[in-house]
Amino acid sequence: MHRVVVLALDGVIPFELSLASRLFGAATDPDGRPLYEVVTCSPDGRPVRTAADFSITVEHDRAVLARADTVVIPAAEEFASITDRDALPRRTAEALALVRPDTRIAGICVATFLLAAAGLLDGRRAATHWHHAEHFRRLYPQVELAPDVLFVDTGRVLTSAGAAAGIDLMLHLIRSDHGSAVANQVARRCVVPPQREGGQAQYVERPVPASPDAGTSATRAWALDRLHEPLQLADLAGHAGMSRRTFTRRFRAEVGLSPGQWLTQQRVDLARNLLESSDLPVNRIAERVGFGTGASLRQHLHTAIGVPPGAYRRTFRA
Repeated sequence: MHRVVVLALDGVIPFELSLASRLFGAATDPDGRPLYEVVTCSPDGRPVRTAADFSITVEHDRAVLARADTVVIPAAEEFASITDRDALPRRTAEALALVRPDTRIAGICVATFLLAAAGLLDGRRAATHWHHAEHFRRLYPQVELAPDVLFVDTGRVLTSAGAAAGIDLMLHLIRSDHGSAVANQVARRCVVPPQREGGQAQYVERPVPASPDAGTSATRAWALDRLHEPLQLADLAGHAGMSRRTFTRRFRAEVGLSPGQWLTQQRVDLARNLLESSDLPVNRIAERVGFGTGASLRQHLHTAIGVPPGAYRRTFRA
């Protein structure tokens, strides 16, 4: 069974601490057997002070990190003050040193600062809370920060934006391991969206628009019902009653992606769902999702997740 180890450090935010056990713990196979074992540790096995008015007791010390398949590091407010490797607490550095080179590591919110200080993000893309983005850039220029996304998956190391983006990241890991059907089941059990649109740009503080109905959400809903059609920017802008330039600007501000990027993402997501849940041929799925040809679907799917449709269907067919 895949073992997930949560590393709880002093100052941990309770909400983030609970995400791994709640979401991975809800993932089961068709017979109801759990797909993950989730354990929580602290560097020395002692109680951990949280950011709230209580501490938590854990059952394990850092030794369990050496046997982890995935390590999850929830955020602590103090992480944003870790300025370099020398500022990394000694016990934390000793704990991270036990993690095997092939173990997957997921950092939630400002845990990105801790991972960067440990050198685990050098030359990689990463996400963190938008409020700390500029501070992070100044401290860690060797990391390619993606400030507008909910999470970043670079293979071994994954990072997410603020608190609730940790949910998106955990569901992404479950989806990557076991497919959309299992991830969607977990989302239903936990009463959260299985996949949120766009990135954290939509949550950055901005002045309230003058008109409450001037957004692009209605057009996004309209487009989702027409993914099989050859939708162009002019079609989307026309539906929204805006010029193409205005629509593109507002769309990116709300969603964090360009209209074209968003459409491709929705089509890839629908294609993955159909590959998992139907017997439709690849060419027919390509038509249903708006990619037109099987060759186009193969190209887009390979770009998005690195595998062709046939391999994806064999791996994740429910």
